[in-house]
Amino acid sequence: MAFLNEEQEALANDIAGLLTGRGETVCVAEATAGGLVSAALLWVPGASKYYAGGGVVYTLNSRTVLAGITPIDPATYKGTTAAMVAEMAESLRQRLGATWCIAESGLAGPTSGRSGAPPGRVNIAVAGPVRRAETIETGTTDRTENMILFTTLSLRMLRDAIRSA
Repeated sequence: MAFLNEEQEALANDIAGLLTGRGETVCVAEATAGGLVSAALLWVPGASKYYAGGGVVYTLNSRTVLAGITPIDPATYKGTTAAMVAEMAESLRQRLGATWCIAESGLAGPTSGRSGAPPGRVNIAVAGPVRRAETIETGTTDRTENMILFTTLSLRMLRDAIRSA
């Protein structure tokens, strides 16, 4: 049984080829995808040539300690934003000395978060020679479906940023 869908396999292969061909590296800071973005990138044989590391930064504390974002008071924290995820991507990229970092955090569902944002909302950011940050809504409350979509969307954004560099 394959754990990646066909699009994720194709994206991972494209990313691996681009990075390997350029001698570049990538790291991953993921929250709601739960490690699936890293798993997709590591699925490709030879991943040690381009994968610099990463982490599942699911909590505010892990985002601060592991990814190095500016500390936020938990009492006033209202959920992630595209700006926070962009900061997380750049901070982890610098910490690991990678060319690129893809970061994501959102609400997989089935309920909304502290900010009242709907399930299916994800913030994705790329840091590197090209920077991008975007908030996307999938329109579904299904947790599994959202985790898979967040993974695919993250891989697409990373591939597109690398291609445009």
